[in-house]
Amino acid sequence: MFDSREKIALFIDGANLYSASRSLGFDIDYKKLLAAFASRGYLLRAYYYTALLEDQEYSPIRPLIDWLDYNGYTLVTKPAKEFTDAQGRRRIKGNMDIELAIDAMELADTVDHFVLFSGDGDFRSLVEALQRKGRKVSVVSTLATQPPMISDDLRRQADNFIDLKSLQGEIGRSAAEREARLARRAEAMGEDTGE
Repeated sequence: MFDSREKIALFIDGANLYSASRSLGFDIDYKKLLAAFASRGYLLRAYYYTALLEDQEYSPIRPLIDWLDYNGYTLVTKPAKEFTDAQGRRRIKGNMDIELAIDAMELADTVDHFVLFSGDGDFRSLVEALQRKGRKVSVVSTLATQPPMISDDLRRQADNFIDLKSLQGEIGRSAAEREARLARRAEAMGEDTGE
């Protein structure tokens, strides 16, 4: 599936990967994720795409974004748009598909193997375009949830499908690591509020 001589780039649809790992019941250790793919070839770039609510004083995703930015990931963010739907519910829209597709196409002459962390069927035409340029594309998502989190069209188009569940032992945070992280966060929040 991977050739150690290949130049690899990771394209992570942050919201999609978060939903998939949550549905599978594990947290991703992004340091382990980088190491896992660096061991499969020459890891050229790792992009992480997410939309952020700009008006929030504290966003729960902010510590992750800051950590990724300092630890080998290229962050691509944009402000999320907030709106009220027809039923009067508050909704947030922050689709990063276009940014991801443009970045991937710009690297098509440099990267041998693209690894897309998303199950979004909208990416099928991107995968097809990269393949026409002679590039391999692996898609990481999951079939282990009900319903599956990957579009059938995207899975069929990809050169390789990697079920996120099969990577859990390699890139997942252990229960002890997760508990320690939650304890540190709670302690930090207590310090911030003066408790």
